[in-house]
Amino acid sequence: MRPLTERLRAFEWAPVRGVWRRELALFRRYWASSSFASLIEPTIWLLAFGFGFGALVGHVAGYRYVDFVGTGVVATATLFTSAFPGMFNTYIRRTYQHSYDAVLAAPVDVHEVVAGEASWIAVKSGVYSCAPILVALAFGLRPGVGVIAVPVVTVLTAAGFALFGVWTSTIVPSINSFDYIISGVLAPLFLVAGTFFPIGGLPGWAQTLAHVNPLYHCVELVRHAVFGFHPLADLGHVGALVVFAALMWLLAVRGMRRRLID
Repeated sequence: MRPLTERLRAFEWAPVRGVWRRELALFRRYWASSSFASLIEPTIWLLAFGFGFGALVGHVAGYRYVDFVGTGVVATATLFTSAFPGMFNTYIRRTYQHSYDAVLAAPVDVHEVVAGEASWIAVKSGVYSCAPILVALAFGLRPGVGVIAVPVVTVLTAAGFALFGVWTSTIVPSINSFDYIISGVLAPLFLVAGTFFPIGGLPGWAQTLAHVNPLYHCVELVRHAVFGFHPLADLGHVGALVVFAALMWLLAVRGMRRRLID
């Protein structure tokens, strides 16, 4: 048995596959409730805002309001279906269930555990987040062929926010402290992302905040994928999401290693 203080320096895919097999085994037990919440909640957002406000607003930024919201809610779904599992699942497994202690007793290192957890969350979130597009299709959305790129965008965004959740799970003193993260970080990101209204009408400082908001870049990429790409701008949006995910990866691995080994 490998001591917990010993670290494997090389990245190996076998432990990641092991984490995925464990997640799949668990998912078979709770898939119905998890899928219901992940699919219905963004659909309700879309119906409430798209058709509630849509009856009053009509068109925004050159789009039908229901189409504007339908593409924006994809990013909202990505945020909540990735950040929340990253935060709560990781904290519970590390603090209460001690699942990671058992995993690290095998030839597995912290960065491999983080990779397995985050990639599983990202793929699951990326799939769930496409639900608003399907609902919008039923209400008249006519996307271009670029819509097939939407899952790529949502998986990339979800990876960053899943890692963000893993990292925050290592810095909060208790599970109740996640309220600070949800209200102080995720809520502003959710509201200042161009999801329900264009950011051009916001004050200058809020527009600056929006442009450093990863969720804003996800919203823009999804809209461009559905209605037509803007190659130069989209490269910038992709770059911002990659930088965000890379930074969160470093923080998540460092935080988990500090909590589990150091």
